[in-house]
This record gives sequence, C-alpha cells and structure tokens, in this order.
Amino acid sequence: MTSTQPIKALFLDIGGVLLTNGWDRNARRRAAELFNLDLEQLNERHHLTFDTYESGKLSLDDYLKRIVFYEKRPYSPLEFTKFIMEQSHPYPDMIQLMSQLKQEHGLKLLAVNNEGREINAYRIRQFGLDTFFDAFVSSCYVHLRKPDTDIFQLALDIAQVEPDQVVYIDDRLLFVQVARKLGMHCIQHTSYESTRDKLAAVGLTLP
Repeated sequence: MTSTQPIKALFLDIGGVLLTNGWDRNARRRAAELFNLDLEQLNERHHLTFDTYESGKLSLDDYLKRIVFYEKRPYSPLEFTKFIMEQSHPYPDMIQLMSQLKQEHGLKLLAVNNEGREINAYRIRQFGLDTFFDAFVSSCYVHLRKPDTDIFQLALDIAQVEPDQVVYIDDRLLFVQVARKLGMHCIQHTSYESTRDKLAAVGLTLP
C-alpha cells in the first residue's frame, strides 16, 4: 500500500476496531441465555428489522418491541437496554493509537459506522469518542448504511479530501473492498500490531 498524496484523514469503523461490537450475534446469544429467549427467533426478528434501526428510521424502544417485547416478559425494556449497552468495551490500545496519530499528523478523524442512534450515542459518550473524532458519519444520522458507496462519498464530502488522501480502517472485508474501489487506502483491521504496521507503510507513524 503506497501513497501518492499525503494522508489527510482517517475514516474509522468503530465496532471491531476501537470498541467491541455493540450488539452482535455473540451478544444476542448471551441475551437469549440470560433472558430465556428463543435464540433462533430472536435472530430472525433481529435480521428482519435491524437495518431499519441502524438507518435511523426506528427507535431502540420500537426495535425491542419487534424482537423481544412483542409479548409480555418478566423483565422490562429498561433492563434489556441496560444489558445491550453493557456489551460495549473499549480497545484502549487502538483508541490511543488513533488519537495520537491524529495529533501527530494533523489528521481529520471521521467515524464511518453502522449503528443505531441510542447505542451509537451511548458508545460515543461512554468512551469519550467525541473528544478526538471530528465527525460521525453514522448510519443512524445519515440514513445510509455500509456497504452503500454513498456513505463513503458523504464522508469524503464532509472531510473535503480526495479518496487517495484517506486511510479507511474496518474489520469487515466487504466494507474494505467497497471503500478501496473508491480509491481510498484501506486496512482490514485484524490486530493492533498489523494495523499499526500498515499505517506506518503510508507514513503514519509515531515518534
């Protein structure tokens, strides 16, 4: 991966890169066990409606009514919501790396992520992401979801940079492949060490 122009911006996924995924299949499996839910039915209902939630067209309360509280439960939506939020944990080494690279190289830092509004807001606040990100091009805010190329183009427009001035980091190969076709430098994140080394290859190092 070589750069013909200096890198001016980092576009980052959040779940799987800076934080654990907020509400993935593993979290749903734990929820099914804790709340005595049929996992197959939970997953089926989730897949039928989650895109709508992530696109900002459904509230978390309404999403939960569709996947869990369509019948009476011996626990409240508040208890279930608390469980969902507690599934988020940080990757401190990655957060520190991105924050330091931004400061060292004067980079613009944009989140380009698929997330529902309430979960996204919680994660931004809980882990202080707003202290070093410049903008959140999140699916719930812009009503576009990866892998739609429009969400990447919107991020480019907001950052006012050319694709080859951007490094995009995501743990999902499909999203990396879509962004690469737009001309961005792309890294599929698999570990702190490999991502750090790939960033160094385009000149983004720390003293």
